[in-house]
Amino acid sequence: MKVEQALALIRPIPDYPKPGILFQDITPLLSDGNAFSAVTSELATFANECDVVAGIEARGFIFASALANQLNCGFVPIRKAGKLPHEVFSQNYGLEYGADTLEIHVDALKNTRQVLLVDDVLATGGTLEAAIDLIEMAGGQVNQIVALLEIQSLDGRKRLANKFPNIRLSSLVIA
Repeated sequence: MKVEQALALIRPIPDYPKPGILFQDITPLLSDGNAFSAVTSELATFANECDVVAGIEARGFIFASALANQLNCGFVPIRKAGKLPHEVFSQNYGLEYGADTLEIHVDALKNTRQVLLVDDVLATGGTLEAAIDLIEMAGGQVNQIVALLEIQSLDGRKRLANKFPNIRLSSLVIA
């Protein structure tokens, strides 16, 4: 399957999770093995050398773990508050439609230098900014961000470029 065909499976859901939000539902893409494989392979072409791939809960986990497997790297989860069983670093952040907290184990990046950070959607950039801050707290360095979909009108790329000008950012789809 071609990447374009796979990406066509993403369906917009209006007013989810709140009125005024146009949610990008990737579940049809994920449920098609050929589509998921095509997208994961394409995302891997963006990847620079890395020691680990970090993924942001929840949908970022899916692509990050698949990329880690494909790149023969470890996977580090960045989770919502209260989901990790060990001592954590925490970071609050703003969303397009609210606020939340992300966490990472304090020892998740022991002896790690280069981190590829993966999420499904780049919107305002708040989630990725919080994840980068957490990775730095844990001793890692993000050398690249890869996102499946970027919502250009929300200026997340600009926000991240202003704060982290040396981090390369790649998105498969810019909407």
